[in-house]
Amino acid sequence: MSEPPDEFEWIGRLLAPLAKNAPEAFGLLDDAAAVPSRPGQDLILSKDAIVEGVHFLADDPPELVARKLLRVNLSDLAAKGAEPYGYLLAIAWPKRFGWPEREAFARGLEADQMRYGLKLLGGDTVSTPGPLSASVTVLGWTPAGRMVQRAGAEPGDVVMVTGTIGDGHLGLAAAKDALVGISYDHLRWLADRYRLPEPRLGLGDALRACAHAAADVSDGLIADAGKIAFASGLGIQLDLDALPLSDAAKAWLATVPDPTAARLELASGGDDYEVLITAPRAHAEALRGACGMRGFPLTVVGGVTPRGGVRVIAGGREVEHGAGGWVHR
Repeated sequence: MSEPPDEFEWIGRLLAPLAKNAPEAFGLLDDAAAVPSRPGQDLILSKDAIVEGVHFLADDPPELVARKLLRVNLSDLAAKGAEPYGYLLAIAWPKRFGWPEREAFARGLEADQMRYGLKLLGGDTVSTPGPLSASVTVLGWTPAGRMVQRAGAEPGDVVMVTGTIGDGHLGLAAAKDALVGISYDHLRWLADRYRLPEPRLGLGDALRACAHAAADVSDGLIADAGKIAFASGLGIQLDLDALPLSDAAKAWLATVPDPTAARLELASGGDDYEVLITAPRAHAEALRGACGMRGFPLTVVGGVTPRGGVRVIAGGREVEHGAGGWVHR
C-alpha cells in the first residue's frame, strides 16, 4: 500500500481535472462554487450517501464504487424529470486507500461524468478510521415549477415501473457468492447490476408531460410506492404477478419453493434504481414509448386508490408485506 496523498495533492492532481469544464467551480481552489441561474428553470438538488459494507462490498473496485455513487444520485434526478448538471462530492478515506485506489476512484468519476454530462463543482475530503463512505449532492435543472414530485398521484392512476425489479437484491447475493441454482452468466449479470445500476435518465420531457408522481426505487418497490402513497395522501395497490423480471431473476424464481414469497422478496429488496411512476391510463402508452426509445421497458404493476397505504396482491389475494423494503435507522 502506497502512502496516501494529502488532501490538497489529491484534490489538485485527481479532482481538479474533473472540474476543468466548470468555470463556476474556480478550479476547486475556493471553498464554494457559484452557479449562475437559468431564467425559467428550477435548480433541483438531491443527496445520497454510500457506505462500505452497506451499499457496496469492501472488495469492490474503487472505480465501480465511484460510478455507483454518481449513478444512485442521478437516479433521483431521473425520477424528478431533471437534466443533470453537476455535483458536490464528500468522501471519507480509510487509511488503506492509497494513491492507486484514489486514482481508480477518480477514473470512475471521470467515466460517468462524461457519460452523463456532469461536472464536479466542489466538496470535501477527510480521512476516517472506519469504512469508506462518500456522498454526492447532485444538481439538475427542470423548467420552473415542473419537477415531478412524489406527491401528486391521483385516484385511478396506473402505477408503472421502468426496467426490471429485484436484480439489485439478487445481485448483492451474487456478489457475495450467496446465490445458487442459476448459471454463471446470470450470476455475473446480476452482480454487475448491483455494482453498476443504470439511472433512467432522458425521460424528463415525458415524465413532466404525463406523470402525476414519481420516485426512484432505491429502498424497495413496495417501500418506495409507500412513499408516493404517503406524500399523495392516497393508496397504491401493487400486483406481484405483474412484477417485471429479468431473465436472471426468472431463472432464480424457477428454483424456489414459494414463488409468491420470492416475488415479495424481490419487490422489497431495493438497489434497483428504477423509476416508479403514476399517471393517467391514457398517458401510459406515451410513457412506454419514451422508455422503449431508450432501450428499457415500462410495466404497469398496479394502480392508485383512495385508500391510504400500500396493498400488495398476488393470485388475486392480499399478501402481508411488512415494511416492504429497506428501513433506515
